Amino acid sequence: MIKRRKIFYAFSTILIVASIISLAIFRLPLGIDFKGGSIMELTFESDEGGRIPSGDEIRAVLSGFSNGTVTVQSSGENSFILRFDEITEETHIAMLERLEGLEGASAREERFDSIGPTIGAETTRKSLQAMGLVIVMVAGYVAWAFRRVKYPLSSTRWGVVVLVALFHDVLITAGAFSIFAHFVSAEVGVPFIAAMLTILGYSVTDTIVVFDRIRENLLRFGSKISFGELAEKSVRETIVRSLNVSLTTIFVLVSILFLGGATLRDFMLVLIIGIAVGTYSSIALASPMLVSWANRKS
Repeated sequence: MIKRRKIFYAFSTILIVASIISLAIFRLPLGIDFKGGSIMELTFESDEGGRIPSGDEIRAVLSGFSNGTVTVQSSGENSFILRFDEITEETHIAMLERLEGLEGASAREERFDSIGPTIGAETTRKSLQAMGLVIVMVAGYVAWAFRRVKYPLSSTRWGVVVLVALFHDVLITAGAFSIFAHFVSAEVGVPFIAAMLTILGYSVTDTIVVFDRIRENLLRFGSKISFGELAEKSVRETIVRSLNVSLTTIFVLVSILFLGGATLRDFMLVLIIGIAVGTYSSIALASPMLVSWANRKS
């Protein structure tokens, strides 16, 4: 791993550049949690001899009630989640009456929420602050946890490496999701932020396991072997554990992705991408960066 670190650096650089390009072209489509709007969840029951309307039919019926685009997402056999611009209560009632008047099926509203643009902007600001605070606090914790390590790098630099790895994980995950969202009409909501925060915690835990083994081997071998060899040894000793834990988690998430319904789809997908990228960075990026920094210092 350590000897091939330049290959991993190049691979990560390609992924980062691709993610930046993807975010610039497709952008992250903000849901109503961030830009404001309304969300309605409906369940249809077909009348005798009737049928459940399709998403396109529902969209066509409601297109005249909203100034923007009406997004219709299936959340089950007879259920749909509708997203559109913020509407008044009068428009909300008119929508329900129109849907209940569809021939062949009756509609039942399960949920309705409306969020103004001001609240959406505040949610965006607080979400970004939360992610930034978590990244900084995690890097600070790593620097504190490894404060007794003086050779070959100070603990502060261990924290900086974690900071870079976390930024790498967040950026690539966001870029991959922007591509997915562009083709399947997914949106970024509060679950996306929750998934990102989960990824940060998962990634740093995996990285600390490797770093802790490096610290143990430093105490055991000291300067008897080079830091590069010591880091390689530490990665090899922990790689099976990291892969087993990550693959087990991903298998569970994939099962939920396919069996948990549309409402969990985006959340599960972000977690799968993020955990895969986080596992890669903890094994092939974080420790090699320590070695490169130590070699430059020497």
